[in-house]
Amino acid sequence: MKYILIIVAALSLNSCINVGVSSQGSSNKNKTVISTNDDKAAILKVMKDQEIAWSNNDLEGFMQGYIKSDSLKFYGKSGLTKGWQATLDNYKKGYPTKEHSGTLTFKVNDISPIETNSYWVMGEYFLSRKVGDANGVFMIIFKKIDDEWKIVADMSCG
Repeated sequence: MKYILIIVAALSLNSCINVGVSSQGSSNKNKTVISTNDDKAAILKVMKDQEIAWSNNDLEGFMQGYIKSDSLKFYGKSGLTKGWQATLDNYKKGYPTKEHSGTLTFKVNDISPIETNSYWVMGEYFLSRKVGDANGVFMIIFKKIDDEWKIVADMSCG
């Protein structure tokens, strides 16, 4: 009888340990889902701020979504542009007035994690403007840097 009690106690203890490990695993999955959802919401907020800035022909404001660094890469119909300032200069040249910048709307089709603190975002952009609408697709890479989400690479084509 004594041995049966020891076996039952051991099985009960093992069962408690397994439940604890299971619930911790589930808790970590929930934290990952919450973290991913928070990341995606923060990235969408950056993009919403960009829509507003662009639509006000505030190109410097629009560029706040990008990493302010020579490491920024933008790939578009004119080829590869390296650096924040060069990208801003190209935008200013191509969209000198409100009539040229128009109203920007993004349609996000996918946000997927690449690794910890980085995501790619794929979607479409729509420029409604007096000089003729312009639409296209994009793939941008966001990275969390100093607790802020910044675009580190952008490939857009229309």
